[in-house]
Amino acid sequence: MVQGVNSTHDKNIVDLTRSHRNRAVSKAVRATRERLRSNGDGGARQFERETMVMYLGSLLQSASIMPLFIFMVTGIGVYISKDLRLLVWAVGFMLIHSAIILLARRAEKQEITLDVAQKWHRIFLAMQALSGCGWAYFALMRCEACGDSFVFYKGAILLIAISLTAMTTIMLRPGVLVTFLPVVIGLLIRFAIDRDMASVALTAITATAMVFFLFIGYRFYSANLRILSFQSEKDDLIAELEVAKSLSDEARRRAEEANLAKSRFLASMSHELRTPLNAILGFSEVMATEVLGPLNNPMYKEYSRDIHNSGQHLLNLINEILDLSRIEAGRYDLQESAISLLEIAEDCIGMIQLRARGKSITISEQFEPSLPQLWADEKSIRQVVLNLLSNAVKFTPQGGEIIVKVGWTGSGGQYLAIKDNGPGISEEEIPVVLSAFGQGTIAIKSAEQGTGLGLPIVQAILNKHGGQFLLKSKLREGTEAIAILPAQRVMQSVPAVEEAHAIDRRKKTFA
Repeated sequence: MVQGVNSTHDKNIVDLTRSHRNRAVSKAVRATRERLRSNGDGGARQFERETMVMYLGSLLQSASIMPLFIFMVTGIGVYISKDLRLLVWAVGFMLIHSAIILLARRAEKQEITLDVAQKWHRIFLAMQALSGCGWAYFALMRCEACGDSFVFYKGAILLIAISLTAMTTIMLRPGVLVTFLPVVIGLLIRFAIDRDMASVALTAITATAMVFFLFIGYRFYSANLRILSFQSEKDDLIAELEVAKSLSDEARRRAEEANLAKSRFLASMSHELRTPLNAILGFSEVMATEVLGPLNNPMYKEYSRDIHNSGQHLLNLINEILDLSRIEAGRYDLQESAISLLEIAEDCIGMIQLRARGKSITISEQFEPSLPQLWADEKSIRQVVLNLLSNAVKFTPQGGEIIVKVGWTGSGGQYLAIKDNGPGISEEEIPVVLSAFGQGTIAIKSAEQGTGLGLPIVQAILNKHGGQFLLKSKLREGTEAIAILPAQRVMQSVPAVEEAHAIDRRKKTFA
C-alpha cells in the first residue's frame, strides 16, 4: 500500500455551532421539499402568481391573432350570408377583445402578488364569459337562404375559436369552459325550441370540442404546474445550498484563523518555554552528577536523574511541536545551500548506530554512487533523515535489519528510503500515524512511547521543499518510508549525467 502525503496539516478545529446550523439547514430543506410535493388545488394556489404572469404573457403575445381571425370570420360570413349583422357582431367582439388586451397591459405593469393575481384571475374570467356571450350570439345567428352551408361554416369557426381560446387561456383555469359554456347552453336552448337536426350536430360538435380542449388544457396546466414546482424546488435548494456553503466557509475560515493563531502562539513561545526547561535540565544534571558535592540520600540522586530525563523528554516534545507550529504559521524559513544527500545519510547512520547496536540491529546501505548535490536546507534534511532512522530503530525488534537506500527517482529527483522489518502498520492506520500525535496500535504495544510528531514534521519539511513523502507498510512485514526531493532541487540533472557517460564512452572508443 502506497500512500502519498499532501500538504494538508492537522487542522481539526471544532465549531460548536456547526451542528446546530446543519440541523437548521436540513430542517429547512425538508420543509421546502414537503411544501413543493403538495399537489392539487393547494399547488395551484401556491403558483397562482406565476400562472397569472404566464397567462398575461401568452395573451399579449397572441393579441393580434384574434383580430385577424375575427376579420376573416366576418368577411367569409358576409360573403356567404350577405347578413350585415356580422359586422355589428365583429365590432362588438373587437371591443371586448380590446378591453381584455388593455386590462392585460394594465395588469402587467402592476406588481403581481398572490392577492393581486387572484383579483385579476376573477376579472379575466368575467371578461372571458363576456367574450363567450359574443360567441353565443354568433352561434345563434341564422341564414334561411344559406341552408346547411352556414351551419357548417359556424361549426368550423367555433372549432377554430375553441382551439385559439384554449391556447391563450391554458394558464387561466377554467378559461375555455367559461368562454364556451354560454355557446353550448344557447345551442341547447335553440335545439329545444326548433328541434333542428343541424342544431343538434352543431351543439354536439361544440360540446365535444369544448370537453376535449378542457382536457388538453388541464393536462398542459398540470404540466406547467409541475415545471413551476421543479423550478421553485431547484431555486430553493440552491438557496439553501448557498446558505450551507456560506456557513461552511465561515466555519472553515474561523478554524483556519484559530489554527493559525495557535501556531503563531506556539512559535512565539519558543524562548519562554525553552528557557525554564534548560534551567531544569542544567540543575538536575548538576545534582545527578554531584558536581557541587555528594547527595546524602541516594534517592535524591535517582530523583534528580528522573527529573533530568523527564525534562529532556519534555524539551524534545516542545521542540517538535514548535517546529511543526512554525511550519504551519509560515515562519519556517529554509536556509538553502548545496548539500549531499549521501553524506547526510551516512552521518545520520553514524549518529544512530549506537542505538542500533544496543538492539543488535543491522543497518545496510544501498547507495547509488556519484549523486550530485541538492539545493536544500541541510538542517531540515538532516532532521528528516534522523526522524526516519529513529523510527526505524524504535520499531525494529531485537536482531532486526534496516535497509537505507539513496538514489535517483524516475523523474530526475533524488530519494531516501528506509525499510525495517518491524510490526508494520495496517492500511487504515496509515493516515493516523501521518497526523499530529497519531500512533498505530501495534507500534504502541511493541515499541517505546513517542510523541507522534516525527512523521508530520517530515512531511511538512518535504512539502516545504516541494517534495513528497510516501509510506509503504503491511502488518507483520515491516514499513518503508520514502522521502523524495524533486528534480528542481538537483543541481545537476539526469540528462547531464547521461551525457557525461556518453562522452566517456566515445573517448574510450576513439582511444
